[in-house]
Amino acid sequence: MGLALSDPLGLTAQGLPTAERRNKREDMNYLKSLARRHEVSLILVGNPLNMDGSAGPPSAQARAFAAELAQRAGVAVELWDERLTSVEAHAMLDAAGVDKVKRRGRVDQLAATILLQSFLDTRRGQNRQTRGTDADDR
Repeated sequence: MGLALSDPLGLTAQGLPTAERRNKREDMNYLKSLARRHEVSLILVGNPLNMDGSAGPPSAQARAFAAELAQRAGVAVELWDERLTSVEAHAMLDAAGVDKVKRRGRVDQLAATILLQSFLDTRRGQNRQTRGTDADDR
């Protein structure tokens, strides 16, 4: 399970060590403890949408996982489009010359970092647009 955290200002994403999936209860407990330890206010869960943007069975599973995680962890949970994050992670590791043996675990970590950075960049862009609109209204 790929994991990443943002810096306190919400500008950059940093990868955390990949967590091995065990079972739902243990995964939830681990994520809950991680959220508490790092004082997380929002958890992103990758939403594996189909390439056409539609939601299939894996997306429904992610949605159910996110809802249960929000309830158990007591933290807001949001789904975020994860399409092509693993492809991008593989391409970045290829470009860096990381061999296939050393990639194990790094792909998920890098994909989680890409996912979070996408969210942070989008949110920052929306905040800029909102501030620009507010300035125009004065």
